[in-house]
Amino acid sequence: MKKTLLAAALLSCTMAAHAADQNDATAQTNTTALDPVIVTATRTAITVDDALSSVTVITRADIERLQPVSVIDLLTGLPGINLTQSGGIGQVSTLFLRGTNSTHTLVLLDGVRLGSVTAGFASLEQIPVEQIERIEIVRGPRSSLYGADAIGGVIQIFTRHGQADGGITPSLSMTAGSNGLFGSEAGLSGGDQHAWYNISLGGEYTSGFPGCKFGAAEANGGNGAGCFVDDLRDDAYRNWNGSANAGYRWDNGTELAFTWLRSKNDVEYAGSPYGGNDAVNEQRVAGVRLSFSPLDIWKVTLNAGQSKDLATTYYQGTYYGTYYPLAQTGFYNSRRNQYSWQNDITLASNQLLTVGVDYQQEHLDSSTGYLADNRNDTGTYVQYQGTFGRNELQASARHDDNSQYGSHDTGALAWGYSFDHDLRLMASYGTAFHAPTFNDLYYPPYYGIPSANPDLKPEKSRSGELGLSQKLGIWNWAVNAYQTDIDDLILLDPSQNYVPFNVSKARIRGLEGQLGANLDGWQVQGYLTLQQPKDDGGAADANSGNLLPRRPERTARIDIDRRFGAFGVGTTWYAAGKSYDDAANVNRLGGYSTLALRASWHFTADWQVEAKLANAFDKEYETVYYYNQPGRTWYLTLRYSPSTH
Repeated sequence: MKKTLLAAALLSCTMAAHAADQNDATAQTNTTALDPVIVTATRTAITVDDALSSVTVITRADIERLQPVSVIDLLTGLPGINLTQSGGIGQVSTLFLRGTNSTHTLVLLDGVRLGSVTAGFASLEQIPVEQIERIEIVRGPRSSLYGADAIGGVIQIFTRHGQADGGITPSLSMTAGSNGLFGSEAGLSGGDQHAWYNISLGGEYTSGFPGCKFGAAEANGGNGAGCFVDDLRDDAYRNWNGSANAGYRWDNGTELAFTWLRSKNDVEYAGSPYGGNDAVNEQRVAGVRLSFSPLDIWKVTLNAGQSKDLATTYYQGTYYGTYYPLAQTGFYNSRRNQYSWQNDITLASNQLLTVGVDYQQEHLDSSTGYLADNRNDTGTYVQYQGTFGRNELQASARHDDNSQYGSHDTGALAWGYSFDHDLRLMASYGTAFHAPTFNDLYYPPYYGIPSANPDLKPEKSRSGELGLSQKLGIWNWAVNAYQTDIDDLILLDPSQNYVPFNVSKARIRGLEGQLGANLDGWQVQGYLTLQQPKDDGGAADANSGNLLPRRPERTARIDIDRRFGAFGVGTTWYAAGKSYDDAANVNRLGGYSTLALRASWHFTADWQVEAKLANAFDKEYETVYYYNQPGRTWYLTLRYSPSTH
């Protein structure tokens, strides 16, 4: 199996050499296209080629071409990314970036930090993919710019926005599919040389399928199998969402922008032999940004934002709050208030100094009796970016002072060199940290059994990376090798009742490869990730040498697309090697591969019909032990989008 998967992954990258150029996840459709501008890697506007880090950009055009049904579907298989999900659409998902924990990836939405203060990670399954304009993925430590949680990297999601074309542009999409799925989105956007706006509303429903595999109750036996019960009822999912984005830019460059998103869902989940369990979850995000230049060499950016993660759970359709401890039902409402002041100062040509301050408040309101419910953090940072001939240098440092876990200092240094023929070498080193979440530290005992560990230590990491890339005519390729050492890694082991504990040391080594081209109208991009995410605790650690849970050592993906006039066809192949669901490497998750087929037809200039067949060979597999994944499913979409032509 190992040799077969590796050979297939390498073959996918070789095939990509005969197809279409795309900037990382997709992108440029011709060699004269300008490099995309990104802001996540340095908190300043730079091109992808100027980023001294491994970056992937996904555009709105890519989303419509790939036809994903969720953010999980869209991100799966990209370099360094592994995703798990406890069932189908809307069920709990976790993302592991470069083998780090799910809490080690910072997720931003239009600059506002997402993620509950209880679990510590963002609920990506709740972000409606139809509301997304663009995604930037930056791999590697970014704590020296963003503070806690950016050990593995940063993912920033940008919501749809209006264009400065002077017109009003409507958009519409309707999707139907397997398992009773139906979804729709409608929007209105516009703008002129100064102003822009977008308003979108959407919804989705699916009757779902049984999330928990039959036999989980018998297989449990202390091994933490799936949902611990046999619940063969379908797990339905409903979502209602809306977003708004508006801004105004004055002639002197001063800019004021506002963003808002709300996504509410009701998801049924397995966990009772009688069924009827469900959770009502809601994501609310709002932010405002003001930027202006007091001097020609000085730009000031002020940001304020709030994100809320609201969750209420029900047992067999009834809300019990704290009065029914067996079910642990109740509400968990977390809130983050965020403020930042950033100053970008041009020191000389191709030299930029950035100095800023971030302030964040975290608050938890819950029916569950947490021992603490708030904390705040103040971070100050400085960054230097300079270009000297063929050499490029970036250096950053940050100090965070947290009311709960004290002070932490982080830093990063990166160097790049440009050879002839667009060949580029990059080397970097950075430190990062992550603090235990409220669940890790303060969740109350469950029937007298501990559910938290107040003695947990913050995690600290050191990462080094070496990369080589080239864009040559119709070709593009990149290879990045990295190593991350994490002290006091926090693990949740299902075989130990999910009580968190520190692993003295973990070591993650990885290699990411990308290869693509644009040839005769074919667009193909291949990705290969090889990694060793291992417990490295030494002789005193019973699990030393084992793989960290739910992280396969090998993944590969290849996207192939071609247009024939008004028609388009495409396919995505994805493969993952084996992994384990627990720290002891007892519960094995087998390797697998899936194939998706897609087609589209522009029957008028503005109207398009799209069709997709996912998991075409009906492969049965697991990403979480004893949880089902979708079998063969079909989707049909009708889309009206005049702004894309």
